[in-house]
Amino acid sequence: MPEPLRPRIETWVKLLKEQVVVPDENTFFFGHSIGAQTILRYVESLPGASKIGGAVFLAGWVHLTDNAYETEEDEEIAQPWLETPLDWKKIKSHTNKFVGIFSDNDPLVPISDAKIFENSLGARIIIEQGKEHFSGSSGIKELPSALEAVLEIAGE
Repeated sequence: MPEPLRPRIETWVKLLKEQVVVPDENTFFFGHSIGAQTILRYVESLPGASKIGGAVFLAGWVHLTDNAYETEEDEEIAQPWLETPLDWKKIKSHTNKFVGIFSDNDPLVPISDAKIFENSLGARIIIEQGKEHFSGSSGIKELPSALEAVLEIAGE
């Protein structure tokens, strides 16, 4: 993604649009953390009747904990992502296949965000135990629930 240390909604969604070109019901997304936010905003931007196959969100968020901000710049970067509202109804109109995977001890994403994904999108929620923010630094090398979720929404 462009400028990974200063992610901006406009540039990240634009790149995703350029990569996908023409989404259809065989288009599936998998996003981690701010990547999940990018997918949500991309799907929200689709024209009326467009459909996608589905999306899996790993540590997706609409809120962040205070631990997410190491510097003032981190807060500035996160602010537009946190303050620009999402049209959940519009997002859901493009597919009904969503899965959210969260960790019960994620230091950055409040576990309460799982309910937001469940209530707003009808997402199936998976709560992993002790996986923090699902990063390599957490020692995670495999995540079978993520593969199973992708296969589930793809109808495999």
